[in-house]
Amino acid sequence: MPHYFFHVRNRFGYVEDEEGSELPDLEAARARAIDGVRSMLSEEARAGEIDLRGRIEVRDPAGALLLTIPFAEAVTVHTGPPADGSKPGIAA
Repeated sequence: MPHYFFHVRNRFGYVEDEEGSELPDLEAARARAIDGVRSMLSEEARAGEIDLRGRIEVRDPAGALLLTIPFAEAVTVHTGPPADGSKPGIAA
């Protein structure tokens, strides 16, 4: 089974995944990276600040870059008035 490493580049610097993970294929590695981004962003949301400028780099054991997952591509951000037409801050 292929081995993938998930290195994180964000406002705090660059953190290398020293262990990596065995996954069936590159699509599974993409899903793992997206899940990792969402987990990190959920922690940031709890702290009251979300920074979408980071990315996860998926690399093979030789260090070759296979995928780059920008944080901004792992989530959908909705802004503006609520979809139900109510006013912000007022219960419908």
